[in-house]
Amino acid sequence: MTLPAGWTARRPTLDDVPAILTVVHAADTFAVGYPDFDAEDVRDALTAPFVDMARDSWLVTDPDGVVVAWSILSNPTGVGREFVEVYVDPERGAELRAPLLERLLERVAERATERDLPALTVRTAVFAPETRWAAELAEAGFTLVKRYVRMTRSLADLPAEPPPPPGVTVRPLRPDDEADLREFHRIFDTAFRDTPDYEPLGFAQWRELLPSYGKVWDEWFVAEVDGVPAGALQSSDQALDHDLGWVRTLSVLPAYRRRGVGAALLRRAFAVYAAKGRAGAGLGVDLANPTVPVTLYRSVGLREQRWTDMYERPVTATAV
Repeated sequence: MTLPAGWTARRPTLDDVPAILTVVHAADTFAVGYPDFDAEDVRDALTAPFVDMARDSWLVTDPDGVVVAWSILSNPTGVGREFVEVYVDPERGAELRAPLLERLLERVAERATERDLPALTVRTAVFAPETRWAAELAEAGFTLVKRYVRMTRSLADLPAEPPPPPGVTVRPLRPDDEADLREFHRIFDTAFRDTPDYEPLGFAQWRELLPSYGKVWDEWFVAEVDGVPAGALQSSDQALDHDLGWVRTLSVLPAYRRRGVGAALLRRAFAVYAAKGRAGAGLGVDLANPTVPVTLYRSVGLREQRWTDMYERPVTATAV
């Protein structure tokens, strides 16, 4: 990795979290208009399962020791695709993004070897203002594979929750009931198997990952149709800094789609968020999803706020 004279690349430590956060805030403000990370998010990224700070992350400092760039490789489940993130100070570190990406791709190749795989697929995101990053990704062999849309709505004008369709009931998840947790997971797993890129997780691994999503159990719901579990909604605390309730996943079994189950789950979630004083609600939607959820989301008052493109490329394994 070639750097300007006096600049240094090194591995991060947890002592670097405040300096990393400054860079991330500058990068986020350029990309989406506001800081979208906090110190806990940085610490969680550095200490996440399947992340080794000594091998999967880099910092770049200027001659005064100020951090101007941070890169990290992650894989939340340890299976399937790898994800790369390269954050730079947009005014001082733009030239660093491509070489840091190259170094991360070398590490992905090593990880493929470590997992005894011939290759791994790597992905990264691009926001609308990041035209230079998109061009650098294309130069590095990445292709655009899909677009995600962030949708939000205000809860200030939320109408009273209407009765669900006949036969449909919505109740909170019973987190202390092992059978109910397993049913929630079954609905989620079954519903997402017909969506692109879904990487199935067994119940034990799914349950182990739950703390990283936030567990405000009264914001998780199960929908039943004539007493039969048919849908599930999982909330996340990822947008609390913006005073938003956030729908992480909405799952409806194929046999019960287009019967008002998804709308009933969303309306219940919005009502609970509003009762807690949240200013709005939001979620992200994959436009490649064949169930075409955007129509459903618009019907409950959600509107497109911004888009994010996902770029991808394969990386062939090499010797460590």
